[in-house]
Amino acid sequence: MFENKSNRAPFQVLVFPFFKNKQSGTILYAIFRRSDLNFWQGISGGGENDETLLEAARREIQEETDLQTSDADFTRLSSIATIPCDYIKGQIWGEVIMIPEFSFGLKTNSKKLSLSSEHSEYLWLEIDDAIEKLKYDSNKSALWELDRRLKNINTGGIKENVEIIQKFL
Repeated sequence: MFENKSNRAPFQVLVFPFFKNKQSGTILYAIFRRSDLNFWQGISGGGENDETLLEAARREIQEETDLQTSDADFTRLSSIATIPCDYIKGQIWGEVIMIPEFSFGLKTNSKKLSLSSEHSEYLWLEIDDAIEKLKYDSNKSALWELDRRLKNINTGGIKENVEIIQKFL
């Protein structure tokens, strides 16, 4: 059992908004430059209290981009990473030193976003340019998976991917 000294749940979500041009079929992905650390990433943050993964993803997107997500089209990805608790300022969960990061894509109908103070700017890029700018491998892997799933390139179901991962846990 973990000891939670705040309302922060011991998991992280990662979300990449995407926009598909209806005429050309081109898919653009939003990436965000952190204000405090000056690198590019997806929208990320931790769950709070008893939130589900999807509830946390919805809240983080709304807080950091002002996108309304009540009827938003989220895509759950099978990409899962772990993050050292030391990277999360002030968070201690007893013996827990690594927390899982779960990934999502979010279909948007507009490329206009309003940023919170957590990010200084955002870019809409095609897959290769977006991956090249991202700092963390977990972000690169999740975005690669999202692109493959959206383009239906040799993708099995997420359920099958998760079953393979769970087999080794």
